[in-house]
Amino acid sequence: MLGFKRIGAILAGFSSLLAATAMPLEAHNLTDTARSFLDTRTKSAGPSAPRFVIYSDKFVSGQTGPPPVNMVRGYNVFALSFLLTEGAFDKAAEWTQLSAAQRSSVKSQYAAAGISIIVSLFGATDAPTSTGADPISTANTMAAFVKNFDLDGVDVDYEDFNAINAGDGRAEQWLIDFTRQLRNQLPQGSFILTHAPVAPWFSPNKFGGGAYRTVHNQVGNLIDWYNVQFYNQGTTEYTSCNSLLQTSSNTWPQSALFQIASGSGVPLSKLVIGKPATTGDASNGFIPTSTLAQCVQQAKNQGWNGGVMVWEFPDAAADWIQQVRSLAFPE
Repeated sequence: MLGFKRIGAILAGFSSLLAATAMPLEAHNLTDTARSFLDTRTKSAGPSAPRFVIYSDKFVSGQTGPPPVNMVRGYNVFALSFLLTEGAFDKAAEWTQLSAAQRSSVKSQYAAAGISIIVSLFGATDAPTSTGADPISTANTMAAFVKNFDLDGVDVDYEDFNAINAGDGRAEQWLIDFTRQLRNQLPQGSFILTHAPVAPWFSPNKFGGGAYRTVHNQVGNLIDWYNVQFYNQGTTEYTSCNSLLQTSSNTWPQSALFQIASGSGVPLSKLVIGKPATTGDASNGFIPTSTLAQCVQQAKNQGWNGGVMVWEFPDAAADWIQQVRSLAFPE
């Protein structure tokens, strides 16, 4: 998922705005007293399946932080994007610009609508393994951000393709260590912890380190669910109900929804189908909402109840998820 931190750099004046709003992670470290207080509060463990997740990264004129809750009704998770190794940008940065009272008000309104607010980490513009970020210290500072700014958890949108493609296992071990330390800091049942891998990373024998097959095998029990990106992997990949659900192409074998479940051992309830809101929100992989609703219905009829993720607000909003849910999970 491509954050506007990098896209904005080519727009006049936008890069300077982002630089001004970025905040070093170290600035969010908590005192021992504050951390002790935050750790003892009752937090939301997040929704049970099905999960309906919407990411928000785009700058929206006149809007700081999440939109009015009525604009995202029908979702149960809202992901502020992105918190990077170098600090908070875009919607994650906007969240820090709200006062504590404003954040509390937003959280209350969203909670009343059954929507958890999390922060998404890394995205397409951050490559933590390739750049040598330490997984333990990075997890500690990002968990501190979650606690300091009263969020319900994190989504690990790791897209360090060079590290995965290297096939030496470094990327997988980085993710394993990072996830374990995040869970140490953000206890299961109290905070949400999700990952957003691209679907091909579940293909067997395609990556030397095993990609997400290895990650799931080692720390899948610590991950609440996967927001699987079934897009940006080729013009004909995952664009029909059959290729999305049943049988993927030979390019990325065994990476359709039910193939991931059977081949990688991921419970169906942990597999959330991720799609772009419009053709402009991804290079490829778009499916119209009417077709996607039929795919979701087919999957539910075969025992799946994971849910749906969309990239991104405001191109998708309440009406988008209402259409996608209409046949299988009507409100």
